[in-house]
Amino acid sequence: MKHVTSFWKSVLGAGVVLGIVTLASAGPADGKSAKPKPYPLQTCVVSGEKFGGDMGDPHVFTYQGREIELCCKSCLKDFNKETAKFIKKLDEAEKGKATTNTAPSKGQNGHGGHQH
Repeated sequence: MKHVTSFWKSVLGAGVVLGIVTLASAGPADGKSAKPKPYPLQTCVVSGEKFGGDMGDPHVFTYQGREIELCCKSCLKDFNKETAKFIKKLDEAEKGKATTNTAPSKGQNGHGGHQH
């Protein structure tokens, strides 16, 4: 019984060490966090709304190494529902195919009907 317990302690210890080594090596070699790819539009990729004004500051977050800016946190729900669609729009904007957001207007003032 003593040998079995010792075996599992060794296995557990090796797993902890492996986990620490994996986490330590996961980041960039220079120890700095990678800067996300900048957001290419002047409008919300979901609603088409311009940033600022009545909308206030955009809701900014990082998604798979790229910065995403939405006119408000409420647009995050739509972004999460159709992420691939919105990422494609951002890719096109980065390639110069789109200079403004072509998202269709929805609800009040093209903003899905939610209030601020």
